[in-house]
Amino acid sequence: MHFFDPTNTYAEKNCVKNHKKELLALGTRAFVITGHSSSKKNGSLDDVIAVLEEASVPYQIFNEIEENPSVETVVRAAEIGKEFKADFVIGIGGGSPLDASKAIALLIANPEETGDCFYVAKDLKTLPIAAVPTTCGTGSEVTPVSVLTRHDTQTKKSISYKIFPDIALIDGKYLLSASKNLLINTCIDALAHAAESRVNIQTNIYNQMFANYALKLWGDIVPFLRSDEELSEELAEKLMLTSTIAGMAIAQTGTSIPHALSYDVTYHNGVAHGKACGIFLAAYLRVYAEQKPEDVEEILTLLGFKTLDDFASYLTEILGTVSLTQKEVTFYIDRMMENTSKLATCPFELTREDIEKIYRESIVVE
Repeated sequence: MHFFDPTNTYAEKNCVKNHKKELLALGTRAFVITGHSSSKKNGSLDDVIAVLEEASVPYQIFNEIEENPSVETVVRAAEIGKEFKADFVIGIGGGSPLDASKAIALLIANPEETGDCFYVAKDLKTLPIAAVPTTCGTGSEVTPVSVLTRHDTQTKKSISYKIFPDIALIDGKYLLSASKNLLINTCIDALAHAAESRVNIQTNIYNQMFANYALKLWGDIVPFLRSDEELSEELAEKLMLTSTIAGMAIAQTGTSIPHALSYDVTYHNGVAHGKACGIFLAAYLRVYAEQKPEDVEEILTLLGFKTLDDFASYLTEILGTVSLTQKEVTFYIDRMMENTSKLATCPFELTREDIEKIYRESIVVE
């Protein structure tokens, strides 16, 4: 068995300010990576800038990271970071800015490389990275994964490098301005991380400590996600904790089949990442339970559901449905069957019939 997670992780109110010493120790010229507006709205960007300006640390902001960031955007950002002579990177936001910051830090540290290096394993260094998450799903602040959109292959794919942030600064207050829809979609992503890690071929007692705890925490937020309740500070902290713990689980195993199935419906149909993972989750667990029912029973117990039908109904209630044409379904199944690395994350062989069954139970076919 093996366990490794080198990220210094802090979670508390006013975390960025409280740990400015650790943040500033990463370098002397900061490249701040974020999305278009959410980090400004929730206060996270202002918190980081205040620390940098107080210490008179020069910084450059790149705020053009799109949802599901592309290789092209990352390469463009890295060129700006090189010109600025950044020596550390601060990612602020959801999974998109955090994942992008890892790939950007890799390119800046290796100026002779281009985006072609992302999917060719080389011995490359990276700049130090700080991660400030502002959503409660990705867990990227504690994982080595950087998932980018590849327009050349029309899908999303993790780069070939394992890049853990050096420091994660987690503060639940950044969730308080998020919409309920965003909270649902990102929470579902965390749920998928915990469940997929638990039933992964790489699972062992170490990752299960995190996966099981994240599932138990997630069970506590089930009522909130189906209600009109306003998000409290206490609950926001729990959502962040759940996401980070689930991230620690997949840091050991990686994701599995629901994530693999999600990529096409996100790329081609514009379905939000968390929702795209969630719509396939119950059906995958149903197929999995045919071989290893005890694992699925444990997941349901931790979440507080009596049956898979109850779980599936709940996911449909909070996520809604996704409609595809039969042509799209056939095309996506063909692509899934070619994804041998993700198919290998299941402890037993998945046939085309299994994948077809998952689609029949998950998608409305027009």
